[in-house]
Amino acid sequence: MGKALWVVAAVLAGAITVPAEAAERTIGTLRFADCDLKNRGMPDVLGAQCATLQVPENPADPAGRKIGLRIGLVPARTAEAAADPVFFFAGGPGQSALESFPMIAPGFERMREKRHIILIDQRGTGGSNKLVCKGDDEEGSFAAVEGSAASDAAAQRAFAEKCAAKLAKTADPRFYTTTVAAADFDAVRKALGADKVNLVGGSYGTRAAQTYLRYYPDSIRSMILDGVVPATLALGNDHAKNLESAIAGIFKRCRDDAACFKAFGDPADDLVRLKAELRVAPRKVQFRDPETHALREEEFGFGQLAVTVRLFSYSPEAAALLPLALDEAVAGRTESLMAQAELATGDLGESIMHGMQLSVICSEDAADFVVDEADGGTLLGTEMITVMQAQCAGWPKGERPADFHAPLISDVPVLLTSGEFDPVTPPRYGDDALKGYRNGRHLSVRGRGHIVLTAGCMPKLAAEFIDKIDAKALDASCLDVMPVVPAFLNANGWGP
Repeated sequence: MGKALWVVAAVLAGAITVPAEAAERTIGTLRFADCDLKNRGMPDVLGAQCATLQVPENPADPAGRKIGLRIGLVPARTAEAAADPVFFFAGGPGQSALESFPMIAPGFERMREKRHIILIDQRGTGGSNKLVCKGDDEEGSFAAVEGSAASDAAAQRAFAEKCAAKLAKTADPRFYTTTVAAADFDAVRKALGADKVNLVGGSYGTRAAQTYLRYYPDSIRSMILDGVVPATLALGNDHAKNLESAIAGIFKRCRDDAACFKAFGDPADDLVRLKAELRVAPRKVQFRDPETHALREEEFGFGQLAVTVRLFSYSPEAAALLPLALDEAVAGRTESLMAQAELATGDLGESIMHGMQLSVICSEDAADFVVDEADGGTLLGTEMITVMQAQCAGWPKGERPADFHAPLISDVPVLLTSGEFDPVTPPRYGDDALKGYRNGRHLSVRGRGHIVLTAGCMPKLAAEFIDKIDAKALDASCLDVMPVVPAFLNANGWGP
């Protein structure tokens, strides 16, 4: 998401500072020292402690090349922390847990009253031998996947082959899959001296958590899955359909709200007009660079529209701006959408390690991708699938266990959470995954988008679940009275 949109979310969540409580501490065999956690979208730094654990890149060759796993510790507030810490796994795939944690730190505040929070940069991300793939123009990975020139299959394959060859000096991409990472997670657990751990995964991090559960079930005490990726899912295959459904819900809320409908009519009509125009030719737009504030002129095309609308839909605060932004663009004022597109592609290109993303998707999902021609008229179309297929044709593949996409059946206590208008992992995913969790419960939060751990009373519910490990006994009525963010009617907000 663009920096400006992240800042909105951060302000609404409240300023979070976590001062480190000791210059150094040792837990198990890991020695932690003071460090700072910084997110590109936030001005503040979050104090924590960090350590590194050396693991073999190839588990079958323990004497071979080692990589250092970057591990963060956000310490418990109590002097005697519970013996079962909370592990946090980030999304993407390709995001750093240490870099993304400051954005969702409010969701862990209640958990920290009793337990350490352990952040693990999954191999290939952040401080764990990150796999960076960028194009010749040095733009980020997200642009490589969703940019306007993404239709050339040969160029996309060459992009992947070139990146894999460049990385070969320091990494073998075959060993950066979720299955291999699960062994890393258990190595961290052992190094900490913990018999069992509690898992919190967001988006792709829910796959990481469930893969850990599948192969190391005795290590898991409880699990929270926020923005659920079912074990059976080919990740990415439904992105076009999911976005259309989320946008339809956001637009319906505007149509059903008298003030929004009076101001903008049906935002779906505005989007149809923009799609039709930009499919033919991009617009020349003069705008202020969101980073340097210098006046620039660039083309705003269909690709930028798709990226920007998709990322607006991730959070309710950003989605509240969408009817206004589309109305402005239809009127010829495309500056705000252009600035957001620049922020979105730049921030995601820096925060998502596309090499690790390819190692995961090409090894675990691409073989099951199906191009649905019915997606051709959607905002995302079929391009995300065809581009990934083309890149995967040039990427080294890791091993996928035969049971990797088998349904998960478990008695481990699990709390699953979804946002009503999630454009990536909709509530039906949570319903599907719940079928295999005999001690599970799925909560869908109205009016919310992707990742709900910080919303309203969710931090309290999450901490209570981890304390008592009984999802079915939670009193979740507090979610029913959470306010829904109304649409912005003008630059002053949702008021007159």
